[in-house]
Amino acid sequence: MNRQSYINLPVKHLERAVDFFTHLGFGFNPQFSDASATCMVVSSQMSVMLLSEARFQAFSPKNICDSSTFSEVLICLTCESRNEVDDLVKRALQAGGRTYNEPQDHGFMYGHGFQDLDGHVWELIYMAQEHMQDAQVELQQQTG
Repeated sequence: MNRQSYINLPVKHLERAVDFFTHLGFGFNPQFSDASATCMVVSSQMSVMLLSEARFQAFSPKNICDSSTFSEVLICLTCESRNEVDDLVKRALQAGGRTYNEPQDHGFMYGHGFQDLDGHVWELIYMAQEHMQDAQVELQQQTG
């Protein structure tokens, strides 16, 4: 089955969030965007719906947490190189985001991350291709 993922995130100021992620190089799908929501395209299989807090609350039976204090989700994106990881973090900082840790170098895997304007945590990792293939095979064996 070919599934697509849509992650929904509440944002305090939609225009500022769009400007932030545009600075990082992401595009947006106007078909799923209006004054209270926008669809940020991450890949052909994954999009992030940035929703005004009021719009998000209409979908959720729970209160929105203060993501500057509490973690609600950790979003992890793969990158094609260590340089891409570092470049995205650099652009996030330039656009007003902040880091919360130092880069992590595990030899076969390199990662760093940032918090966006609303405090959502974005992990970025690069894994050497041979290790990505090994991890995919192991996952397939586990899920049968």
